[in-house]
Amino acid sequence: MHITRRRLLAAPAALSAALLPGGLLAALEAQTPPMADLSTWDAVRAQFVLDPEWMHFASFFIASHPAPVRAAIEGYRRAIDHNPFVTVEHGMFSEGADNLHVQVQAEVADYLGARPQDVCLTGNTTTGLALVYQGLPLQAGDEVLCTTHDHYSHHESIRLAVDRAGAGMRMIPLFAESATATTESIIDALLKGIGPRTRVVGLTWVHSSSGIRLPIREIAAALRARPGPPLLLVVDGVHGLGSTDETVVTLGCDYFCAGTHKWMFAPRGTGLVWANAENWARLRPLIPSFTDLDQYLAWEQQVPPATPTTADRMSPGGFHAYEHQWAVAAAFRMHRQMGRARVAARIRELNDQCKAGLAANPKVKLHTPMSAALSAGLVAFEVDGVAPAEVVKQLLARRIIASTSPYAITWARLAPSLVNTADEVERAVRAVREISG
Repeated sequence: MHITRRRLLAAPAALSAALLPGGLLAALEAQTPPMADLSTWDAVRAQFVLDPEWMHFASFFIASHPAPVRAAIEGYRRAIDHNPFVTVEHGMFSEGADNLHVQVQAEVADYLGARPQDVCLTGNTTTGLALVYQGLPLQAGDEVLCTTHDHYSHHESIRLAVDRAGAGMRMIPLFAESATATTESIIDALLKGIGPRTRVVGLTWVHSSSGIRLPIREIAAALRARPGPPLLLVVDGVHGLGSTDETVVTLGCDYFCAGTHKWMFAPRGTGLVWANAENWARLRPLIPSFTDLDQYLAWEQQVPPATPTTADRMSPGGFHAYEHQWAVAAAFRMHRQMGRARVAARIRELNDQCKAGLAANPKVKLHTPMSAALSAGLVAFEVDGVAPAEVVKQLLARRIIASTSPYAITWARLAPSLVNTADEVERAVRAVREISG
């Protein structure tokens, strides 16, 4: 029988069982080793195959796949290679527990505090931001307000969208010195920057330039309380997701965009956008979806979709690296087992140690706030008389992997994470002391 998407969606359970005895998900789980005991940080670090000859302080850039994620990727890869049509068709379009797209949405939603149907799966933060800004119904004369501190991907997503809409884009600073910024001063600067044409505000939760963590919850409340028309809040959340103890759905933003291949340890090339149903309905899709049945049926009938835009309709269609996309669930299960509060506390502990050690050096200037409430897993600094790139080069010579921030004004960065130890943090601080002379 030629199994088409329509036939598979309508097929009885007996047919699915005949195609894949015992169910796809059950069969794959039977081949996957159980999750290891993650009750100690040594056990967590043992899940990674990072070269032990190096100290890895740039894991936020792109994650090494931990053992549960590697096992999930390999299991799905074997299944696809063994029977590509049946595995992908069944995994994407079946009903119930074997619909792996839905299973990933459910795992992500559990972590975010969301409904599964409000989670849009993407390839990275950049794609998510582009989908949102291009999808917004911006009109000529509207303005998107963002900050001078945001990443290239955020700025360009806005610029490309407003150029097409005939709208405007404006950037404002939220602080002169990130290290001394306060919640009150940040909110005050943002509110003063809002103009009569502002319709959308774009912010970055944790800045990869300075390591500051914006108080998104407080900002969202201040935006709601201000007089005037309501504003939509779009957040680039990639460096907060997986490093902080926050429930994304309760932050108060309207759109939350993040890659999951950084602090969440999900497969490379995976990401998400979250919004509620009302905010999804505002958007215009850009790319045909493979996961929204209403859009597909409307195409068959050659009529526009009659239902509102949803997360699934915004999720880019086409064929993906499904072994990576489906293995996202394993990363979120790993985080759930470790515990979000416990993970955030460990990252905070190591970063506090790093900041305190660097701050004790009179030749080092910290750009990341000492406050745990206004920082997360990135520590940005500069060494008096030594260029940031040279600092990173000299750390690399000591087998310490650091990075520079990719901005017009750049600083050196250390990012203590779950793959590091307190001893490694001390050695990195000591190395910076040596470099500083």
